[in-house]
Amino acid sequence: MEALLADKGYDADAIREEIASANVKAVIPAKSNRRDPISHDKAKCKWHNQIERLFNKLKNWRRVATRYDKTRKSYLGFVAIAAVKLWIPFVHDVNRLRNGTPYRLPKGALTQSR
Repeated sequence: MEALLADKGYDADAIREEIASANVKAVIPAKSNRRDPISHDKAKCKWHNQIERLFNKLKNWRRVATRYDKTRKSYLGFVAIAAVKLWIPFVHDVNRLRNGTPYRLPKGALTQSR
């Protein structure tokens, strides 16, 4: 593990020492009342923020938030399905911006052939 991303709530000297003893970099923003603020990697903090936002969006799915599934395998499978459903619009937006044109389905893609 290269770095441990955490919230300001974990900004304690004892926690930082424990992380350092494991040869892991602590990426923890300093609390506002800390006398000697410790610097942190802001780029990695942005990743932490994006991960937190993903979990918040996944928790909008009641089945994920309440761990409705009985087995670990089915729970993680549904988490993967929910994550893909959240990811697909992002990918299409990126492709549209990259190409400069909106994504269009080929003619007849939505009609069913019998």
